[in-house]
Amino acid sequence: MAKQIYPDLPPTVLTTYDGVSPGPIFVMPQGREAVVRFSNKGPYNMAVHVHGQYNRAPFDGWAADYATAGQYKDYYYPNAQNARTAWYHDHTEFATGEHAYKGQEGMYILTDPHEQGLGLPRGQYDVVLAITSKYYNDDASLRYHTDNNQALWGDVIHVNGQPWPYFEVEPRKYRLRLLNGAISRVFHLYFAEDPSSTNKDVQFEVIGSDTGLLSHPVRTDDLLMAMGERYEIVVDFANYAGRNLTLKNKRGMEGGIDYAATDLVMRFVVGDQVTDTSNDGPIPSSLREIRPPPAKGAPDKSFVFERIHDRWLINGVGFRDIENRILARPLRGEDEIWEMTNGRGGTTHPVHIHLVDFQILSRTGGRGVVLPYEAAGMKDVVWLSAGETVRVLARYAPWNGVFLFHCHNLVHEDHDMMVAFNVTDLKRWGYNESTQFIDPMQPEFRPKDINPEDYTEEAIMKKIKWFYDTNAYNHGKVAEVDAALDKSV
Repeated sequence: MAKQIYPDLPPTVLTTYDGVSPGPIFVMPQGREAVVRFSNKGPYNMAVHVHGQYNRAPFDGWAADYATAGQYKDYYYPNAQNARTAWYHDHTEFATGEHAYKGQEGMYILTDPHEQGLGLPRGQYDVVLAITSKYYNDDASLRYHTDNNQALWGDVIHVNGQPWPYFEVEPRKYRLRLLNGAISRVFHLYFAEDPSSTNKDVQFEVIGSDTGLLSHPVRTDDLLMAMGERYEIVVDFANYAGRNLTLKNKRGMEGGIDYAATDLVMRFVVGDQVTDTSNDGPIPSSLREIRPPPAKGAPDKSFVFERIHDRWLINGVGFRDIENRILARPLRGEDEIWEMTNGRGGTTHPVHIHLVDFQILSRTGGRGVVLPYEAAGMKDVVWLSAGETVRVLARYAPWNGVFLFHCHNLVHEDHDMMVAFNVTDLKRWGYNESTQFIDPMQPEFRPKDINPEDYTEEAIMKKIKWFYDTNAYNHGKVAEVDAALDKSV
């Protein structure tokens, strides 16, 4: 598709989901399973990863499980976890960065009754802000060099697909769901009244991170976000009626190149009137109960992320090394501490572990601290700065199978900084599954050639029933799976 970004230049050619960039927003209620068909009518290969929920391996966006042009793939999603701000993006091997950069990313929101009962801002006051950065050529085409294996910083900041936009708000509380969807740029965000100032003029409440609500709100005046991270904040504009606030980005972050206006993100134009006062009260002091796995001692696995001979590798291994790329084999239901170290290369590696929510236990070297809003919740991306070592604790559940973990600087990922882990089944763990979903390339779930007969209502209903009968997710009763795992372990 072509999108008019700059009024005096030609339209910019993008490759998008359903003709919009970012893609359509999915809002999924907890407990309602879904089958989503992605049909590839574009010029590139396509694999889709919903980043933030525990999909079975064949539906998790394995990088080699891509649909070529003229194919489709049906993805079966559980939507069983607590409310959270997830997102989806292309995950094709060695091309994720280019595809996401050119439009293949969107938001995937899970809701649940508990969250909806907290009195948080809702409806028009609950807003997604997907922040990215781009380079444009003189003809408004996007600049992307696949042979660049270092980073893509971008000199134009986008929010929801628009360069440096403004947003008209009322003088009341808003819930802002923030995504760093950039390829390589980290953000250090804060609000200022004067766009030329570095003053942090506004305090706000961080209420959620990658895996949903925090245990309690964390009050702050700034927020650090690496690529792939999500944070939810509540900002009260009540004291700024008739004024403007600018969301800014601190310069000099993590070796990123600063350009003339990369310290600016977007402007909030605050009106004078509130049209709806519902869900505008105090934020609860307790948001949800979080139960991380029990504390452990020494790490179970150690991984070094570094550049070796112009390749980005994990423990000396990359995704191209098919025979050796499975670096861990945790037992299903087992709690493990993974220690991750940023070795040679001198740049940031935001590490994303598929399948699991994890607790950040420690950060040594570099910044040397787990930030309060990191510590108050569970995560699926951890920021690993140059010279840092972090430890994270996760339960490798509820599913067995082969899953990915990788650097979310997508330039690094595409240049091999991605490997896998195999969650292996216990011999007797107390729950009988009729179908296994271990292999992400399981033949019956692979992409298929587009055939109009597969798109009839009858064919679609038949396919949905076929997925339902696999019982891939115990039909939302994941608590039974967890209980069986607890008993077996």
